[in-house]
Amino acid sequence: MMQSDDFGFGTQIRKSPYFDATVRWGAKGFSVYNHMYIPRDFGDPVQNFWHLVNDAILCDVAVERQVEITGPDAAAFTQMLTPRNLSGMAVGQCKYILITNQDGGILNDPILLRLADNHFWISLADSDILLWAQGVAVHAGMDVSICEPDVSPLQLQGPGSGRVMQALLGESIEDLRYYWLRELELDGIPLVVSRTGWSSELGYEIYLRDGSRGDELWEKIMTVGAPLGLKPGHTSTIRRIEAGMLSYHADADSQTNPYELGLDRLVDLDMDIDFIGKRALRQIYNKGVSRKQVGLIIEGEPLQGPNTTFWPIEIAGKTVGQVTSAVYSPRLKQNIALAMIAVESAVTGTAVSVATRASTMKAHIADFPFYDPKKALAAQ
Repeated sequence: MMQSDDFGFGTQIRKSPYFDATVRWGAKGFSVYNHMYIPRDFGDPVQNFWHLVNDAILCDVAVERQVEITGPDAAAFTQMLTPRNLSGMAVGQCKYILITNQDGGILNDPILLRLADNHFWISLADSDILLWAQGVAVHAGMDVSICEPDVSPLQLQGPGSGRVMQALLGESIEDLRYYWLRELELDGIPLVVSRTGWSSELGYEIYLRDGSRGDELWEKIMTVGAPLGLKPGHTSTIRRIEAGMLSYHADADSQTNPYELGLDRLVDLDMDIDFIGKRALRQIYNKGVSRKQVGLIIEGEPLQGPNTTFWPIEIAGKTVGQVTSAVYSPRLKQNIALAMIAVESAVTGTAVSVATRASTMKAHIADFPFYDPKKALAAQ
């Protein structure tokens, strides 16, 4: 049996409060995200996918570090970081936001949680927004405090997650609405629970507010959940590509703007706030984009795993874009992908070629998300 010390690149890569528990429950491989280990291998990724879409999985996502913003100017400062209009955001609500730089490029696509009038958490994708926010605050002239709190999330995702949560926390949790949060305790363990997650399935995120209780919390959830079909697992590349969900550094980076991704709804150029990147985003909006994100169906034999390089996309021998994320979906029985392509070629049905390291594969541009495009499963 593997021990937790079998994994390691030294002390500079942090371990989550659930690290030992995940190894004990079968984690066999990890990658690094936000300078922390994240479990990526509990065996067969296809079986992990089926556990997710048929039952429920528990995932260690403590790598989703929180940037906590408090102080009298917290709301105004948080609005300055994002082009999404937060004026209607209530205490207890969550929102998917973008954080943009002065050129309109995307630095992160986190979930924002509002715990109080002047108390926010930014639940991060894989980039150093703590440093960005602290740097912005130096010259902002606002009264805010910015830190990384002792908060470590788990994701409980899948159609069976509601049953597990009710068994764990009581039937009242059933009233928690999609993209809302609740503060509570479980046997003295302080938590925030939200109806969010990186799966597009019914799911919850459980934010532990005391890292010393991580092993205890994991075991409590698995003890209650295992008889209800809960399995330990990891975030599913298959499911997130089916859902068209972004993976930062793969499908977006600081050179990508919201309009290229079709995320116009997350940008409000008409609000009075001079958020970071507003001038640049207005120029991009007026000029139009030269490339855009599309879906692809790639023909041929099932891919044996996700792509690890950006595959060129060609039309008549000319490179017009690149595949950013690709995988075989056992449910759809197709190779599906997200890609960034020249806007003049981004027409549904257009035939293209994808040049992998091994071969050139035929493909065509397709509408996406590939499955449950209205996220009815997650919002049910």
